[in-house]
Amino acid sequence: MSLTIYNSLTREKEKFEPLHPGQVNMYVCGPTVYDYIHLGNARPVIFFDVVRRFLESIGYNVNYIVNFTDVDDKMIRKAQELGVSVPELAERFIAGYHEDREALGVRPATLNPRVTDNMEEIVAFIGELVEKGYAYESGGDVYYRTSKFPDYGKLSHKRLEDLQYGIRVEVDARKENPQDFVLWKGAKPGEIKWPSPWGEGRPGWHIECSAMARKFAGDTLDIHGGGHDLQFPHHECEIAQSEALTERPLARYWMHNGFVNINNEKMSKSLGNGINAREMVKRTTPQAVRYVVLTTHYRSPLNFSEETIRQAENSVGRLATSRDNVKIRLSGEEKSASGAPADEQLQKRLVELAEQFQAKMNDDFNTADAVTAWFQLVTEANAYLQREKANADDLRLFAQLFGEFDDILGLLPPEKADELLDEEIEKLIAERTEARKSRNFARADEIRDLLAAEGILLEDTPQGIRWKRK
Repeated sequence: MSLTIYNSLTREKEKFEPLHPGQVNMYVCGPTVYDYIHLGNARPVIFFDVVRRFLESIGYNVNYIVNFTDVDDKMIRKAQELGVSVPELAERFIAGYHEDREALGVRPATLNPRVTDNMEEIVAFIGELVEKGYAYESGGDVYYRTSKFPDYGKLSHKRLEDLQYGIRVEVDARKENPQDFVLWKGAKPGEIKWPSPWGEGRPGWHIECSAMARKFAGDTLDIHGGGHDLQFPHHECEIAQSEALTERPLARYWMHNGFVNINNEKMSKSLGNGINAREMVKRTTPQAVRYVVLTTHYRSPLNFSEETIRQAENSVGRLATSRDNVKIRLSGEEKSASGAPADEQLQKRLVELAEQFQAKMNDDFNTADAVTAWFQLVTEANAYLQREKANADDLRLFAQLFGEFDDILGLLPPEKADELLDEEIEKLIAERTEARKSRNFARADEIRDLLAAEGILLEDTPQGIRWKRK
């Protein structure tokens, strides 16, 4: 089964075919860095990390671009409130973003371009739009002429005459049309600014992504992603700008994740229910946050609550315990002189589960059903571990699939191979076993307590002693 993606532009699932075989150019709108990312921001950060991981797992070279908006009205207001410069504010929260990204198990992007580092390209982009008649200067500002672009509204599926002004599109007597949006803002006294042919100022929000996407990925992206709230006006305006200039599609596939709710209410500043991602990680674990995100289909609303977090912690614990028990049993079988023969029927079943996982990911990145396939693997593993004798090849296949699934979804806490296979711990366990055989229960209890103090939990089973870390 080949990969299919739901394209927000066509509202249909389409077979994925990148512009260049083997290469994917993927641009995801990143944060405006005036604060730490909240859970609404964290959802696309986590989900598109998984999209990138899966694409790489099936052989694509992914140029993964996530931008930083490091100058805009919010940045200026927040910098004034804190008594710092806009660049200082940006540095603080870009560093915070990377801390949160790393804490959430999200791999670094190929590129994180900043608006302020690409001002020359942004000004040039606007200049070309002016030359082509798609933009006009008025009172030191430059506006995009929406009436000149007949496809305006094709992503949000709205007609120009029916559109409301939308976020960041201000009613202004200097505009030819109320729906025209700003490309360049003339600087007000005391504001950060850059030179341009229309006077000193700074770019509008939408033009920034058009210019940076073109610079770092060419005229046409394979995938352009972001939250559902960016579909209009931000991505709609990007399309108008870029396609007017290049006369080519801005993106072959548009992907938008759904909203985030807190306790079944939409997360918003007006309700005062916003939660920073770093606050949530402190309350639980990064893997639990990822689990909540990935067990809801990315296009559906996502709900965070105490109940969903507790369920996620328990589920991640089941995955990790099964993974660890497989590794421990495998370590023992590799040292054993005798074992069971390979179970061909079992191995066939495991291959089927791997194919099921792959099929769900190929179906528009259905991570929720992919997790279900993973738990079916856990069920098989736990049943197999109850056998008196095991086969190292069977166990290796279990371990391989745990690793492959986690490489894509990132739901397991990092394993510490040196701890799992620590010879000192194994020697102590062997000594405890001998102490019990010789009825030296005092020494056996002493070793048990020593291991417990080191965070090692022992479990007596018919197949011998298993251990795991707290």
